[in-house]
Amino acid sequence: MRLHVVTWNIHKGIGGMDRRYRIDRVVAVLAECAPDVALLQEVTDGLPRAAFHDQAELLGEALGMEHVCFGPQHRFAIGGYGNAILSRFPITGIDEIDLTIGQRKRRGAIGAHLRVKVGSHTKTVVLWNLHLGLAGSERGLQLQRFLAAPAIGRIHQPTPVVVGGDLNDLWGSLGPRFLAPAGFARVGHIENTFPATFPLRPLDGIFVRGNVKAHTCNALKSPLARQASDHLPLCAKLELPSDP
Repeated sequence: MRLHVVTWNIHKGIGGMDRRYRIDRVVAVLAECAPDVALLQEVTDGLPRAAFHDQAELLGEALGMEHVCFGPQHRFAIGGYGNAILSRFPITGIDEIDLTIGQRKRRGAIGAHLRVKVGSHTKTVVLWNLHLGLAGSERGLQLQRFLAAPAIGRIHQPTPVVVGGDLNDLWGSLGPRFLAPAGFARVGHIENTFPATFPLRPLDGIFVRGNVKAHTCNALKSPLARQASDHLPLCAKLELPSDP
């Protein structure tokens, strides 16, 4: 069974160049990606700048992805924003890991356990959506904390696990340094995703572990994707084998 996964920092629905709030552009770009699962960062909930929208619910409804979980890392006097997972498959469990380092900006990871029908069997697929910090030392500590968390340690080795997000990975080095030693492999080649209008840095990535096969992973570079956010979305095609 093919599983289409997208990771995208939607920048609160605010265009990277025109700075206009246009959540309809985000909906259109995600519809073009046609994901089964979307790992989204900088998703707002009640922010005045974003028309007080609950973006996770709005996007889920617009895309027909009825299973949604949201982790609001940043709360303000009115509203906030954080990471969201949208899924076409039932979510049976949710985990969160605090990745904030010292007094730096709050960061976190949200995880979801999905039940996916593959052939005549139903499988568990675990998703993790991360948004890491801006400093290199911070990102290293965050990945070490993430990989050492009990929520990661209790996942059985054959279980399909997908880790994606805005890793702020300036040089594409976090995979070989931290994720590969923990058994994760990057899906596809390194793709530049930032800034969206003329991408120079591979800030975003998707990695897998367990009984899942990676096929392709490409940045969507359509004209609308270049306008809708300051990041480009990464779209990956995975395969879940049908054996029990």
